[in-house]
Amino acid sequence: METAQLQALWYSTGIANFQWGQVLMIFVGCLLLYLGIVKKFEPLLLVTIGFGAVLSNIPLADIAGPEGFLGYVYNIGIKTGVFPLLIFMGVGALTDFSALIARPSTLILGAAAQFGIFFTLLGAVALNLVPGIEFTLKDAAAIAIIGGADGPTAIFLASRLAPDLLGAIAVAAYSYMALVPIIQPPIMKLLTTEKERLVKMETMRKVSQTEKIMFPLIVLLACILFLPSAAPLIGMFTFGNLLRECGVVDRLSNAAQNEIINTVTILLGLAVGSKLQAEQFLTYETLGILTLGAVAFSIGTAAGIIMGKIMYRVTGGKVNPLIGAAGVSAVPMAARVVNKVGLEADHHNFLLMHAMGPNVAGVIGSAVAAGILLTVTGGL
Repeated sequence: METAQLQALWYSTGIANFQWGQVLMIFVGCLLLYLGIVKKFEPLLLVTIGFGAVLSNIPLADIAGPEGFLGYVYNIGIKTGVFPLLIFMGVGALTDFSALIARPSTLILGAAAQFGIFFTLLGAVALNLVPGIEFTLKDAAAIAIIGGADGPTAIFLASRLAPDLLGAIAVAAYSYMALVPIIQPPIMKLLTTEKERLVKMETMRKVSQTEKIMFPLIVLLACILFLPSAAPLIGMFTFGNLLRECGVVDRLSNAAQNEIINTVTILLGLAVGSKLQAEQFLTYETLGILTLGAVAFSIGTAAGIIMGKIMYRVTGGKVNPLIGAAGVSAVPMAARVVNKVGLEADHHNFLLMHAMGPNVAGVIGSAVAAGILLTVTGGL
């Protein structure tokens, strides 16, 4: 009896039940924690996702299972698409549209950076040639949106087009968002010359309060008229910005900027991390999605920079091509990276506000791309 009890006690421990995949994914979770805490790479994302990855790979605990805490959070907030919309509202409330309003030509940079999405759509379809991988057109569309480096949009689209791939797509999208400071600088330096990186842009004109209030309403109206399928994302984004700019609902604006988005970020990060379970993550399909996501994000960054170089030529050297990298939707991470690379070239060259124009345009562009993909694939 004593031996049987000792055996039962042994088999109830984590040591006896660990599988190599769980150990590997716990290591991955710890690596994300290291990058977030020590290297300070987007800690709001990496700390929550990394800790969620550790929790979800604890043997026997079943924290990420259908009846576990993280399982409930995932089903309620991510599978339904609620968290992405709340995040969009918070991002809208946190974002100043002045840079885009003052220089509307940067919309072109935001649009160019979405090229990676449509290029990856073809790549996802081509992956069907690999044995063991079968992606439908809807699956390919959901995977392609990762190229916009917009986690909320990726989750929103995947929940409608490819629910079975939602976990892998969410992990890929948020991983690349968080790793913007690592992925983008080499591409930016490769595609620009030192002379181009040294360009100092002119101070932008002052934007009136009336313009700030009217802009989100005009964007929403355009969405209603031309692409209503993107209305959930664009609608919440512009609503959050209207709360910020209208000046009469400060309490609501502050809530959207702080309590709401902070709470949702915690829950969303843990839920995304819960999909780093070994049995779900270590598959050909998931690894294919991660590979395509990296390619899509790199192409999107490169396309934005190339369009920035074109604008540099057209304007006679008045536009710094680096700001094109901010055309991806990672707000405000991509703009901060542009500013950092610019400061490395010249300690007095501050590009943050100039980069916010294409960065905001990128958010709108990825939402528009999601609407187009929904319409084309019949995912409405």
